[in-house]
Amino acid sequence: MEKQELLRVKGLKKYFPIKKGFGGHKVQYVKAVDNVNFHIYKGETFGLVGESGCGKSTTGRTLIRLYDVTEGEILFDGTDISRMKEKELLPYRKKMQMIFQDPYSSLDARMTVSDIIGEPLDIHGLASGKERKDRISELLENVGLKEEHANRYPHEFSGGQRQRVGIARALAVNPEFIICDEPISALDVSIQAQVVNMLEDIQNQYGITYLFIAHDLSMVRHISDRIGVMYLGNLVEIAESDELYENPLHPYTQALLSAIPNPYKDKNKTRIMLEGEVPSPIDPPKGCRFASRCKYAKDICRETEPVIKDMGNEHFCACHLYD
Repeated sequence: MEKQELLRVKGLKKYFPIKKGFGGHKVQYVKAVDNVNFHIYKGETFGLVGESGCGKSTTGRTLIRLYDVTEGEILFDGTDISRMKEKELLPYRKKMQMIFQDPYSSLDARMTVSDIIGEPLDIHGLASGKERKDRISELLENVGLKEEHANRYPHEFSGGQRQRVGIARALAVNPEFIICDEPISALDVSIQAQVVNMLEDIQNQYGITYLFIAHDLSMVRHISDRIGVMYLGNLVEIAESDELYENPLHPYTQALLSAIPNPYKDKNKTRIMLEGEVPSPIDPPKGCRFASRCKYAKDICRETEPVIKDMGNEHFCACHLYD
């Protein structure tokens, strides 16, 4: 069956102004996301990986329009939502939801679990009275919590339970697309697998599409159908999960994957140690942004920015090594 696109991102940019001097004049910009292009198919999980500060979370928050778009297009089911006003966006808020990284700060400590999960139902007018109460109980059950948890406050739960509340809130409006912004990084290792398996079960049950942002490369391989690798605001490689891990093309991807600990396989595998400093996102270099840390860098790498190209088998890479 032919795959259908749910989301396509074209030339996405998100710059944050830096204000200095008397009156707070804008003098420079942090180029957090700079000309990113990718697409996500309906029902799949697209993983997004990279170092801290590479722009992963900013990409996710911009896609869901928590941040305004500096430049580019976000096509959701063929409709560009990048310039929509808040009133126009309301129906898309229902279709697109987010699970945040920190279950401690993403839940309002003054609200009960019932109010937290019920708030999206109230905003979109989806349920009231007994129907609302039954829907909240159903959502709690879906994420492995009990009906009696509805009247408790966030501080009464463990980190894993709080994240389950956050997932239930995201599911409340029956979304088509959920951005999972490092949903397991703040949890104990023993709980991480439970949460990931639950997300997979929910996806299989409701056909939800995920953008899964994470640091844990082994977990990303487990849950993702395709993976994009980000470096300093750019996507440098995109491929199917197994293809990326077995045949990484970009030197940065190779270095990232070499860092995955594996006590059972490849005991003689050499860890690739990256040297040099990460360039500033305020003033990124002229050519390839990875050139200052790449042992294969040539003159062209420092002069011309590489264009992401199809290397076959739905494997895309932005590197002058393959020109």
